[in-house]
Amino acid sequence: MMISTKGRYALRVMIDLAEHQADGYIPLKVIAERQDISEKYLESILKALVREKILTGLRGKGGGYRLAKPPERCTVGSILRLTEGSLAPVACLEDDAYQCPRMADCRTLPMWRKLDAMIRTFFDGITIADLMVSGRPGNEYII
Repeated sequence: MMISTKGRYALRVMIDLAEHQADGYIPLKVIAERQDISEKYLESILKALVREKILTGLRGKGGGYRLAKPPERCTVGSILRLTEGSLAPVACLEDDAYQCPRMADCRTLPMWRKLDAMIRTFFDGITIADLMVSGRPGNEYII
């Protein structure tokens, strides 16, 4: 499994916004500068997060983005599934997977199921709040 830049950047943005919640709506340009991410690429990530109601966006003067719910309720798993599509280690375990004719006899399937459960449990057990570092500016962490 390889997490794309889209997934990693989404996590960085979520942490950044969580650390700057008191500032209200944060303009795209400010987030892009703090995270050193192109505005155009960042905009596509933010649109997806707004569409899924993870972020709230406000247009116009004083607009920008902010978390739609507390960082304690935003899991890494939910953000990565949104940006990556699936975290399944093999194709046969993806949500819309084709039913392999060999599933009944597959000796490796139990192993893949266990790994899939471990990945889900791991990422769903980490929140944005867990990744926040209090007292530090939002651009000093590396993901």
